[in-house]
Amino acid sequence: MATLLFIADPMCSWCYGFAPELNALQQGLPEVPVEIVVGGLRPYQQQPLDAEGRQQFLSHWQQVETATGLAFCSTALDAEGFSYDTEPACRAVVTARQLAPHTSLPVFHAIQQAFFAEGRDVTQPEVLAELGAQAMTAAGHAIDAAGFQLVWSSAAMIDATGADFALTRQWSVEGFPTLVLERGRELDLVTAGFEPMPVLVERLQALVDQQAAA
Repeated sequence: MATLLFIADPMCSWCYGFAPELNALQQGLPEVPVEIVVGGLRPYQQQPLDAEGRQQFLSHWQQVETATGLAFCSTALDAEGFSYDTEPACRAVVTARQLAPHTSLPVFHAIQQAFFAEGRDVTQPEVLAELGAQAMTAAGHAIDAAGFQLVWSSAAMIDATGADFALTRQWSVEGFPTLVLERGRELDLVTAGFEPMPVLVERLQALVDQQAAA
């Protein structure tokens, strides 16, 4: 059975821009499940973002907004002492995947929306617990924020998130989003970076045709 591996980070701006394309792809290919692997864009970053770093991110965000039309809100970046540490948000996605795998993408998208569109600080445990609980409950797995945060803060989730980062490095993934088609033990790259949905479908079809001809 074929599976699409979505290697990404919820605080990656191009992954945010890619969300409509991924949603369209899922609607067009509902028989192909999508599993998320969190890649770790900037994990364990403790240094507060300075003016230069903030400007670099805003420049990237502007590029994504121009390419996709999606709106951005920079409120989180403007907060004094904000550290662009993506590990907590990645761990929230892993927590959802552990508790109810089908809720991992809804939680991923909820964090993206909160950070990029609403300007919320998704490095904070309480914010992630609220977002995670709401998205999981809406997806059919009822949980409250306290229950989500309890699992999120566990050593097991910290280790599992680190394992995703290690797997990403093992696969030599250098950019997000990356989409890989997994068939048995065979892994085929669909895209390393943003691509519109028609291009993704074309590449997937080429991989299927290639296997059929082999």
